Parts: sequence; structure tokens; C-alpha cells
Amino acid sequence: MNIHLIAIGGSAMHNLAIAMHKKGFNITGSDDEIFEPSKSRLAKLNLLPAKEGWDTNNIHKGIDAVILGMHARIDNPELLKAQELGLKIYSYPEYIYEQTKDKVRIVIGGSHGKTTITAIILHVLNYHKIDCDYLAGAQLAGFDTMVKLTKGAKIAVIEGDEYLSSPIDRRPKFHLYKPDIAVLSGIAWDHINVFPTFENYITQFKIFIDLIEPAGSLIYCELDEEVKKVCEKARADINKIPYGIPEHRIENGITILTNYALSGEECPLQIFGSHNLMNLNAARWACNQINVSNEQFYEAIHSFKGASKRLEVVKKNAVTAMYKDFAHSPSKLKATTQAVKKQFPDRKLIACMELHTFSSLNEDFLKEYEGSMALADEALVYFNPHTIEHKKLKSITEEQVKKAFGGSNVKIYTNSKILSGDLLKMNFENKNLLMMSSGNFDGIDFAEFGNKIVQ
Repeated sequence: MNIHLIAIGGSAMHNLAIAMHKKGFNITGSDDEIFEPSKSRLAKLNLLPAKEGWDTNNIHKGIDAVILGMHARIDNPELLKAQELGLKIYSYPEYIYEQTKDKVRIVIGGSHGKTTITAIILHVLNYHKIDCDYLAGAQLAGFDTMVKLTKGAKIAVIEGDEYLSSPIDRRPKFHLYKPDIAVLSGIAWDHINVFPTFENYITQFKIFIDLIEPAGSLIYCELDEEVKKVCEKARADINKIPYGIPEHRIENGITILTNYALSGEECPLQIFGSHNLMNLNAARWACNQINVSNEQFYEAIHSFKGASKRLEVVKKNAVTAMYKDFAHSPSKLKATTQAVKKQFPDRKLIACMELHTFSSLNEDFLKEYEGSMALADEALVYFNPHTIEHKKLKSITEEQVKKAFGGSNVKIYTNSKILSGDLLKMNFENKNLLMMSSGNFDGIDFAEFGNKIVQ
């Protein structure tokens, strides 16, 4: 098979290219810019394009399929030629389905928790040496790539993002996977640039549920009211499995599952927070559906350290800890802030977040953040006005942001150096620092910063 990837340098696309190369396909690709680590990883396997940019000579009748990444535009010259030649053009998720349609597909959907649930399932299967294909939304510890596609695996574990599939396929990605086993972790309005109303956003999850294969299973968080409403109305032939928070206690900053095997035993975890405990339960039920027992699940979960950038420890000592988290939406901020505060009730919490995504910087969406960092002792909110200009959004002011978040604990920054300088002036004894962003606060090196904090 000769496969060409338009926009091969993307985080997901370059992983797909590597996965298909390992499967034995002949892979070519193009992109107008390729950054690290994509560049080095592609070069290592001789998959890096000889030059950056688009070239219609890459497209010819000898190509069996073209995969179109989101970075490309609808007037991309290679895309136009592929359409002219009548070549088969797939979106990224469409091709994932094509490669896994004969497997048992576990698809994890939801506004939050997808990556962690996916990571837990993969950790458990890997621990017990159960082969599977997969698609994860982030690089996971113990796995070489974010995508694995093979001929032999009978199971596929897929993180089901609700964002758009490609420039010419405006369906949410998770509408294309048709799960045998679906997980729905939560619904909290996001991607306002694509789903302009909350009602429209909810509709996407109803469609996802309708696309579950006949006699399939739906594992859903019954503590989320929106999830509960849409899942309880699912088709009668779907096996519905609700989940919540497992029994646990917190001791010296460690979360311990109690009575986890119904035998009075206890299971200490390396992760914490109510949201992560719910994620763990979702993963357990998904594993049960593919004949992984509770005993096998709990045996493996001892060693799970968490997904990258999901309450990830940057640096810690006996009196302080610095965490980084991908949280950027209101529900994620609230859950993550609450988790750290509850885990360390005797320490003050400095919670710092960056408004970085399209939704978070949208004037109309800002009000959704009210009270999302109320549990922090000090809440620092950063945004870069130049980022707003780059996204062609209406400008917002520091006063607007402070009013939107509410509370006397909130301080607003628009200069990353001043923010980092103020943090480094603080005494962090008996305090924790939580840095939340889908970016990096315009250049903060978290590892270096963490070293300075604990010192």
C-alpha cells in the first residue's frame, strides 16, 4: 500500500505515519512546517519529507490513499490534485476506523478524562501483555508512539476527540469510530468556535452514543448530570454501565483504594483526585468488557503513574510540590484545583492557569470560568494579548478576566516574565504550585522552574 499524508508533521499525523510504516506500508508525506519532536522521529525512519512545502508532484495515480491532516487548508494544492485524480482521501479518524473495523473497538469520549482513561486501559493491557492497537491523544509512558496499528491485534483502544476530522470533513472525530464499547466521562461545553451553543455541543455526544454498534456497551459517569441524561436515553439494545467514585481514603498525600477487591485489602495509588478515581473506574469497566478481571486490573493499577501533563509531578520535596496539568476548560480547572487542595489539605495552593485556547480567549465564553479556581488560596490567571490577535479574536482586558473568574483570590497577568518572577519570590514551604495550560505560559521551562521552586 502506498499512502501519502498531507500535513505529516502534526502530533497525531506523524504518529500515524510511523504506525503505518511499522505495519509495512510505503509512506510519503508533506508539510509546510515540521517541528520537534515530529521532525526527529520522522527522520529516524526516513519518513521526513526532503523539503518543506506542498508539491503536486507528490500526488499521482500510484497512491492508494491520501490522509488529510487538520493543518492543511481546503485549497491545499496536493489535496486539489488528489481530488482531481479521484484518489481515495481519508481524514485521520476515518483511516483509523478503516484499519480497526474488524477489531473490538473501545472508544473513550467526553469533555475531560479521555487521555487518562485511555492511558489506564493501555497500562493494564500492557502489564498483562494483552496485544492491542491504539490511538492516544498524548505520548504515554511505556509506549513508543501515540498510534499503533497491526494485523494481529483483536482489540483497538481509541481516544475519541470531539474536534473536527479534517478541513473537508467537518464531523467530530469520535463520530467515525463506531465503538463496540463506548466510554463517556463527562460533558462540559468546549470548542466554542465549532459548537456555538451548549445544546449543539451536547448533540454531538448523542450522535456518538447512537453510533455504538448493535448490542454494544456504554460505560458512563453517573455523577455527571448531562452525561446521565443522554446515556439513560440510549437505545434499548445497548448495555448501560454507570460508574462513580470508588471507595478510598487519603493518608499523607497518598490516595488508597479501600475494599477494592471486596476482601478488605487496600490499594495505594500513584494518582489522585476525584476525577482520576472516576477515570480509573471507567477504565476498569472497559477492561472488564474484554475479559480483564478486577483482580488483574488492580494488580496492574498499582504501578500507573498518570498520563503526561495530567497532574504530573514536576518537582517535589517534603514540604512542597509543583504539578503541571493540561487543564484549560472551566470544568478541568475546577476538578484539578479541587484534587490538589483535597490531597494536601494542610498546604496552601497557588494555582496558575493560562488562557490559551480559542474558547478560553473568547469574550463570550469567559463567563463560564466563574468560580473555577475558587478553592485555590491564590489564583493567578495569565493571557497574552498577542495570542488573541493571532487567533483574530476580539481583545479582552484584565478587568474582564478578573470579573469573569470572580473571587478575591484572583490576580491577572499579561506578562509571562512578571508572572514567573512573582512566583519565584514566594516562599513555597507548606505550599503547592499547580500550573495549568495547554501551552507553556509563553516559554516557561517547567523542569527548570520546578527546581527553583523546591529550592
